Amino acid sequence: MLRDILRAAGERRVALAGAAAVAALLAAGGAVLGPRSALAQPPAAAAPPALVVLLVVDQLRPDYLTRWAPQLTGGLGRLARTGTFFPRAQQDHAITQTAPGHSTTLSGRFPAHTGIITNARGVPDPLAPIIGAPDAEPASPRRFQGTTLYDWMLAADPGTRVLSASRKDRGAILPVGRARGDVYWYGVNGEFTTSRYYRDTLPGWVQAWNARRGVARLAGTTWQPLLAADAYAEPDSQRWENYGRDFVFPHRLPTALDSLVQRIRYVPWMDSLTLDLALEGVRQTGLGHRARPDLLVVSLSTVDAVGHDFGPDSRELHDQVLRTDHWLDWFLDSLATLVPRERTLFALTADHGVQSIPAFVREVRRRPSQPLWLASLARELRTAFAARFHSDAGFAFEYGLLLADTSELRARALDVDSLSEALAARVRTLPGIAHVYTPRTLRAAPASDTLARRWRHSIPPEYGWLFAATPLPDYPWEPQEEGNHGTPNAADVGVPIIFAGPGIPARRDERVVRTVDIAPTLAAILGVRPTQPLDGRPIPGLAPPRATDGGRR
Repeated sequence: MLRDILRAAGERRVALAGAAAVAALLAAGGAVLGPRSALAQPPAAAAPPALVVLLVVDQLRPDYLTRWAPQLTGGLGRLARTGTFFPRAQQDHAITQTAPGHSTTLSGRFPAHTGIITNARGVPDPLAPIIGAPDAEPASPRRFQGTTLYDWMLAADPGTRVLSASRKDRGAILPVGRARGDVYWYGVNGEFTTSRYYRDTLPGWVQAWNARRGVARLAGTTWQPLLAADAYAEPDSQRWENYGRDFVFPHRLPTALDSLVQRIRYVPWMDSLTLDLALEGVRQTGLGHRARPDLLVVSLSTVDAVGHDFGPDSRELHDQVLRTDHWLDWFLDSLATLVPRERTLFALTADHGVQSIPAFVREVRRRPSQPLWLASLARELRTAFAARFHSDAGFAFEYGLLLADTSELRARALDVDSLSEALAARVRTLPGIAHVYTPRTLRAAPASDTLARRWRHSIPPEYGWLFAATPLPDYPWEPQEEGNHGTPNAADVGVPIIFAGPGIPARRDERVVRTVDIAPTLAAILGVRPTQPLDGRPIPGLAPPRATDGGRR
């Protein structure tokens, strides 16, 4: 069938819209803030921040902060109660993975403009080997396009310093952008490290922190729930959790170091290690001790790990959120001993949400659900194309998007539009598919089409692609039964956004804001100017009146 589609495409070649038209469409696709009625007055003037802190909790859905609010007595709860909490915030793009989500947080731009559209096309870089781990996957921000808040702060003050820490390389790298600085992540050897994009050797304080052997000290630790069993509404015996193995508390960490180094990534203590490294970095580098502000970025990854393995409806996930709250409480108090609380400005968000494990949806909610993955279609296309042209044309499937070298297709006299439509028609017949766009239909979609807007925010103008498919709710992009994200549907795009610190009012704000609004809002509060057009803009009621809309037109 695919050979017939390729043959038909070659017989019906038509003119295509130019790249400039696609770029203009993408640029015009920006969403706006939600309803603006009853806006609070701008905050009163306060002492200028000495430290800006971005906290990204990977896969933190906003409903966790409301569902378990009475139990969140630590850092998460404190920030939500003492700052401005936006429970209806969004990652307003289609491919809701870690890399594209993190790329929006301090850039003020959508993945279509940062160039970071998926994890696979995020930070992997063969030119940037990892210090102390030559066999680990190299990583750098080389693919990232444009600037971030850190660049704008540097433009205003060349003495600005940055520290970024995460379990994941992409979580540490992408909020900072292409600038070189103190950027560290957890390595395959059980230590925090960085790549040679940033430096040739680890600084002494990181080496000293690694020498404490914090991971090794956790060997044999048992993960028990923090609270009594009746404090959790979720049952602790759901066989679809953790791929059907070790799905009941307690969970014991390995005693063998090699196993522990890998397993620690997926259990609560990884977040405590990340926060401890970040705190030590602030202490050793003197971050926040200048008249003008520095930048600290901390991305916590364990909610994501537990959410994938056990699902968002599990007792393990509930407990992990409570532990994140607990450790953030310790972190906030400890940070305040180094940088005065009244001179620290916080922003907290997530890189994406998550959907329930399909088996949970089928068996508990009694709704249809199954994982979807179309990589086999890309393989069939590569095989069919190779049989005819002795080339694979770069066909690849990534989270709803079928990519291809469309220049090569055209060079071989294929009609890309007709090929796209034929493939889209085939995918539309599959169970669980809600909508499929081709480049032509995406260009024609009205501004009111939310899915089209999110796909425009995801696909850079220079990318070659044939269709963009969106599944129904409860149908995640995933080859197997696990909690996953990656679609433009509500469960995946919903994230919390919280601003807290000097001059920030304590309130819950129901407006729809986006992660691309975080950086321009922080810039406006700091009085620094973005150095390029943005997709986001300062949020009214948080930024001072002098702030101007730096949004993309």
